Amino acid sequence: MNQYEKRIIGQTRNMKLMLSSIFVGGHVLLEGVPGTGKTQMVRTLATLLGGDFKRIQFTPDLLPSDITGSMIYNMKSGSFETLKGPVFTNVLLADEINRTPAKTQAALLEAMEEKQLTIQGDTYPLPDPFFVVATQNPIESEGTYMLPEAQQDRFLFKLHVDFPEFEEEVYVLRQAVESSNKSAQTSAVMDIETFMAIAREIEEVTIESSVYEYMMSIVRKTRDSESIRYGASTRAGIAIARASKAWAYLNDRDYVTPDDVKVVSVPALRHRIILSPHMELEGSTHDQVIQGLVGSVPVPR
Repeated sequence: MNQYEKRIIGQTRNMKLMLSSIFVGGHVLLEGVPGTGKTQMVRTLATLLGGDFKRIQFTPDLLPSDITGSMIYNMKSGSFETLKGPVFTNVLLADEINRTPAKTQAALLEAMEEKQLTIQGDTYPLPDPFFVVATQNPIESEGTYMLPEAQQDRFLFKLHVDFPEFEEEVYVLRQAVESSNKSAQTSAVMDIETFMAIAREIEEVTIESSVYEYMMSIVRKTRDSESIRYGASTRAGIAIARASKAWAYLNDRDYVTPDDVKVVSVPALRHRIILSPHMELEGSTHDQVIQGLVGSVPVPR
């Protein structure tokens, strides 16, 4: 936490949510207007976690093979060879993922779901751990393409990156101007073995039957609500359960409480539901609808 906050100001909660997702093998979608530090957040987190890190800048002319890799003919050996793409890494930053068309976005579907890639009929496993942190500008921005629903569902969390508070933004401004030649160096605080050990400890966090029922009641409520046109699938319940265990672990507990479920439900559901037309006309947001829905579900004792 301390190392992270030296570089990233005002995003502590988003950082903890990102860690919660990453420790359970989930992927994260960061959304925010340009200039809010989304790319720097991911770079810093990847450096602290150790392991291999690669970044892809998504553009309208990016091809699927630029992500996955392809077969090339080696004239020296007279045979075809597999050239693996940048997706073969531990941490992949898909920068501005919605600036490329759906065909190229879909190149990540197999990797995100099955942790493997098929190139010209041959399947290759991805490194373990493997996770994608994608950034995107709001859909209303010019030159962007909406992510397909199938791909949005692959992300465990969708996090909103907003502008920092006034005092925090003044601090960022001073640091950028006065320390431009003294950029702080960030070093890894763990290696892959330590990361995997923490992930195994999170698996041991317990969830009582009543809390499982509470999670699924929230998910099923999204299907019955008149405010929501299309509700969340069972995968959303799995995402909430996994993320709740990681959130509890990061708060020094070996069991999940309903409060943990409430914290992770909004980022786990906001990209998995579609609001009813009348709610959109009224100006309601996904977060407002989800918070109201979660508050209407009885909390287990």
